[in-house]
Amino acid sequence: MKARTVSRHFRESFKSLVRNGWMTFASVSAVTVTLLLVGVFTALMLNMNKAATDIENDVEMNVYIEIEAEQETIQSLEDEISDLSGVESVVYSSKEEELTSLIDSFGEEMALFEQNNPLRDKFIVKATDPRQTERLATQIQTYENIAAVEYGKGKIDQLFETLEISRNVGAVLIFGLLFTAMFLISNTIKITIVARRKEIEIMKLVGASNWFVRIPFLLEGIWLGLIGAILPIAAVSVLYYNVYEFMQPRLENSFIQILEFTPFIYQINALILLMGILIGAWGSFMSVRKFLRV
Repeated sequence: MKARTVSRHFRESFKSLVRNGWMTFASVSAVTVTLLLVGVFTALMLNMNKAATDIENDVEMNVYIEIEAEQETIQSLEDEISDLSGVESVVYSSKEEELTSLIDSFGEEMALFEQNNPLRDKFIVKATDPRQTERLATQIQTYENIAAVEYGKGKIDQLFETLEISRNVGAVLIFGLLFTAMFLISNTIKITIVARRKEIEIMKLVGASNWFVRIPFLLEGIWLGLIGAILPIAAVSVLYYNVYEFMQPRLENSFIQILEFTPFIYQINALILLMGILIGAWGSFMSVRKFLRV
């Protein structure tokens, strides 16, 4: 395609936006509203998924050691547990450290137990895959000198089921919202093109090829998507920045964290921009196709 023809297509697409001002406004408004909803909802669901992952990764088991176990036996147990397939980390915590932690949590009243510490040494074990926690706990429980293994039996399965359901529901909702956005935007663009069907028919009658007719409309759809994405990008950036600044200090000591402002906001903005372009181009392409049969 010649440079002059390309330049002509770009000029025509810009002129068309101005010439059909009200229809352009309607299309851009539809793009803006739907992309804003998609951007906000996607940011929310991705953070919920991050929280679910943090909860899963925080799952661990406490492996309590028999009181009479000697230090060599404890070291041997630690090596044996570390060598198990699926174990990510094993941290040893002595009964003295456990008592110190108890005093820090519940106050100096617990210091009375320093003379006769009733607690046990323990290992804090984390699985590479949190869903393998129960299997590893059952296996570790069979080892000698292991008094007990605690990991929230029963509740952990319910936790994983709940998190899985929340992820699936979130994925379905995002897909549904994207489909609705594509439907609304493409139909709005279609109305714009229907209003100019005579223009398309005339171009075809004078010998214009399908692509010669289609390209200006395709470019027009891209411009509509780009313009419609500007406000959602700005709004989502400002909104997420304020939410991040508000939430981050309050979650600083929590195992649940929200996604950092950067690079997350760039990823969301790129998604919004790409969706605007693709939906605008797709809506124009599909809408103008039926009027090319003259």
